[in-house]
Amino acid sequence: MPDQRRKVILITDGDHVAQRVVETVARQIGGRSISLSAGNPTPLSGPQMVELIKMTPEDPVLLMFDDNGDRGHGRGEQAMEYVVKHPDIEVLGAIAVASNTKWVNGATVKVSVDNQGRIVEEAVDKDGFAETDLENRIYGDTVDILNRLQVPHVIGIGDIGKMQGRDSLRKGCPITLAAVKWILERSGFDGRKASGGKKTDRRKPG
Repeated sequence: MPDQRRKVILITDGDHVAQRVVETVARQIGGRSISLSAGNPTPLSGPQMVELIKMTPEDPVLLMFDDNGDRGHGRGEQAMEYVVKHPDIEVLGAIAVASNTKWVNGATVKVSVDNQGRIVEEAVDKDGFAETDLENRIYGDTVDILNRLQVPHVIGIGDIGKMQGRDSLRKGCPITLAAVKWILERSGFDGRKASGGKKTDRRKPG
């Protein structure tokens, strides 16, 4: 029997710039984004997110989570934990977004995508520059929970849609797109398995 779980990619950023980028990238890969998951902090609960995921017609579904700098287990992390643990959801991977948040433990990543779109074996900072002294940890809002939840295929990235203009909408968001494609490749996701076994129509809007 085919796996009926919905396929999801987690993104630890939810400001208005990230929202527009995620919507654009979702269209580029033939998936969907949950625009209502954007916000500072995350406006939706975990159950609300799962309900919306199940209503979307195509996989993968890109979800945004944001704690707005709150210390501890903020709203974004609470929603993420619910989604990750839900039996009807398969998390393909996560994009850990670097920021200037100072008090976080950070998330360990094996690779990141730098501001040139290259996959590197270091963590990156907010501007997308690889930093060997970061000890392969992405320091950002809403990332601490990723390792504890054992989310697969975690890749680091700088500030989505920004990185000194290198990930802008005008340029087609190439850095974020590279991160999403890396997750899809590593997860073995096949778009033909989405939406009841039908091949995803990449012309449809996200």
